[in-house]
Amino acid sequence: MRLGPVMVASGCGGTGRELAAFTDLVGLDFVTRSITLDPRPGHAAPRVVETPSGLVNAIGLQNPGLEHFLATELPWLVRAGVRVFVSIAGATMGEYADLARRLSRAPGVAGLEINIGAPDQAGSDLFDVREPYHAASVVGAVRREFPGDLPVLAKLRPDASRIVEGARGVVDAGASAVVIGNAVPAAMPDGRPGGLSGPAIGPVALRCVAAVTEALPDVVVIGGGGVASEQDARRFLDLGARAVQIGTALLHDPTTVARVRAALTREEDPA
Repeated sequence: MRLGPVMVASGCGGTGRELAAFTDLVGLDFVTRSITLDPRPGHAAPRVVETPSGLVNAIGLQNPGLEHFLATELPWLVRAGVRVFVSIAGATMGEYADLARRLSRAPGVAGLEINIGAPDQAGSDLFDVREPYHAASVVGAVRREFPGDLPVLAKLRPDASRIVEGARGVVDAGASAVVIGNAVPAAMPDGRPGGLSGPAIGPVALRCVAAVTEALPDVVVIGGGGVASEQDARRFLDLGARAVQIGTALLHDPTTVARVRAALTREEDPA
């Protein structure tokens, strides 16, 4: 599976247009915001709150729905030369399968990322993935509907107590790679459920990446959580991750992907 060292994490690169002024999009591995079959307006404001060590969000998977995405956002990304990984989310296993089937016919889709590790699945009206076998079942349903020569990434929450079991299950079910570094459950200031991301979860994600790469050395792992510099990215790569995803840092500094990508590329090709 071809991957660059840096990917844009789901939901943090907007539609791609927002990043165009800050990085060369050609060849960039870009994960879209999570797309559902029908449009979702998201939760009521405020939906993002800064903390001393990251962000807490309760966005609620706001997105325009599959039809609008296919008609407007995907064609723009393809014309821009982006390698598009579409993040998909559903309330049922059937919705995940339907999304995979319809995206399998969409020109320009490089792969899928299955959002099965959201911090508040019930509040976001997502399929309830409480156990590793639930995640594996979703991956299996998606894999049956999506071309075998295109990658399917399974995005899991960094839960150190279950991450190896979860990674093993989704890979056995057909996932091409495991993405470790979704937001972790947290609360907004008013008590509403949300997800914490950014520097605070970096050490947790690192532990999970280390656990998976040690126990399952042949599994392709993509790490993320608090990556804001070359040094942050290198910590994940040195533990065996194939690539890193950059997300929350982009909301502070939209040049982060360009800077980290350039630094890692120089290391790989010093000439």
